[in-house]
Amino acid sequence: MKITAVTSYPVKVGFRNQFIVKIDTDEGISGVGEGGMSGRELGMAGMVDHLSRWLIGEDPGQIEHLWQTCYRTSYFEGGNILTAALSAIDIALWDIQGKRLGVPVYELLGGACRDVLPCFATPGALEEGIVAQAQSMYDDGWKVQRFLPVMPADPNEPDRPEEVYEPLEAIDNAIHWLGEIRSALGDGVKLAVDFHHRLSTVETAHFCQRAADLHLYFLEEPMRSENPRAYQQLREMTGVPLAIGEEFASPFAFVPWIEDGITNFARVDVSNVGGISAARKVAAMAEMHYIDMMPHNPLGPITTAASIHYGLATSNFAYLEYQHLIARHNDDALFPNRSRSKEPPSRNRLHPVWASPSITSSPPSAPSSSGTLALAPPRRLLSELVTDGAGIWELGGRIWELERSRSLAFQIPKSQLLTPP
Repeated sequence: MKITAVTSYPVKVGFRNQFIVKIDTDEGISGVGEGGMSGRELGMAGMVDHLSRWLIGEDPGQIEHLWQTCYRTSYFEGGNILTAALSAIDIALWDIQGKRLGVPVYELLGGACRDVLPCFATPGALEEGIVAQAQSMYDDGWKVQRFLPVMPADPNEPDRPEEVYEPLEAIDNAIHWLGEIRSALGDGVKLAVDFHHRLSTVETAHFCQRAADLHLYFLEEPMRSENPRAYQQLREMTGVPLAIGEEFASPFAFVPWIEDGITNFARVDVSNVGGISAARKVAAMAEMHYIDMMPHNPLGPITTAASIHYGLATSNFAYLEYQHLIARHNDDALFPNRSRSKEPPSRNRLHPVWASPSITSSPPSAPSSSGTLALAPPRRLLSELVTDGAGIWELGGRIWELERSRSLAFQIPKSQLLTPP
C-alpha cells in the first residue's frame, strides 16, 4: 500500500474553524485526521502541502518513521504549525492502519484499559444562569464540571468593551458563582476552572487563596506557559492541582512540567502535540511520575474520536474534555452519518457497545462477532461520538469522493470555507 494523495480541508463549522486532512492510498483505503491550531488553518494547509512531499509514495503503515521524517527532515524541528499539521497526518495514518488490519485503533495501541471513558463537562461561563445549567448537567450525571471565568455584568457600564478583561474583577465574580454552585450542588460535584492564560502569578495565587473553601479539583491554564519557572513559583504558593499542556507542540515540551512535578494533569491535545503517536509518548513519560492524562478536546468529532481511542488504551487516564456547545454545532453536511446509538446511555462517561471495528468505516447492520467496541453517548449528550468499524471515525456519505475544491469540499457552501482575505 502506498500513499497517493494528502488533502487538507480548512472549513468553518458552527461558530469555529476546523482543519481536516484526508490521506488516500492506492488500495482505496483513506484516513482522516484533524489539526488543532484553531485560527491558523491556512498555515496548517500550507504545512500539510509542504509535508506531503515526504508522504506520497510511502507506506502509510510506517507511522513512526513518517512522523520522524516530517518532524526532523528540516533543520528547524518542531513548531506549533508543523506539529498541528503533523497531528492531522498522524491521526489519518492510524485511521488507515486500523482499516487496513480491520481493527479499532485502540487495539493497535495495546488494547482497552477500561470499559468506559470518563468525561468532564463545561457548563459555561460563570455568570447569571450558570447555577441552573450546572445543576442540570449534574442531574444528567456530569460529576466533574469545569467553568470559564468572565467579567461580571455591570449595569452602570453597559457600553464597556467586551474584550476588556480585568483579572481581579473576574476573580471576584468567579468566586461568587463557584460558591453558589457549590452550595446548590453540594460536595458530590468536582469543580474546576479554566482561566485561559489571563492571570499573572500573583493573581493566580490570590484566586487560589480565595477558592480554598471550594476545594477545586483542578485549575487549568491560569497563566501563559512559556516559562515553567513561573509555574514553579506558583506551585510553592498553592496546593491546588494544576492542569497544563493543551498548547504544547511536542512531547519534548512536556518534559520540565512532568519531570519537575509542576503539573498534576497533563492536558495533552492529540491534534496539537503531534497526533496519537506523540500523545502516547507523553502518557508514558507521565506514568513514571504518577501523573494522569486529561486530554484537551475543544475541536471536532475527529479529534474527539481519536482522543477516545487514545484514552481507552492509556492506563494513566483521568477525564476527557467534552464540549456540549461545540457538539451541537457540528454540521450534518460535514458529518452526515453521525451514529445514533440505540443502547442505554451511560452517565458522565463513554460506554462501549457492540459494533464492527473502526474509526471511520460505515456502521454495521448487525453486531460484530469479534466483539470490538463502539462508543455510546452519556445521557444523549454525546450522540455524535462513535468508533465503529476499522480505523478512527465515520464521516459518512460520499463527501470524501469529492475532488479537492474550495467550493465543494464537504458540500458546505463556499462562504463557510476559509480563504485568504
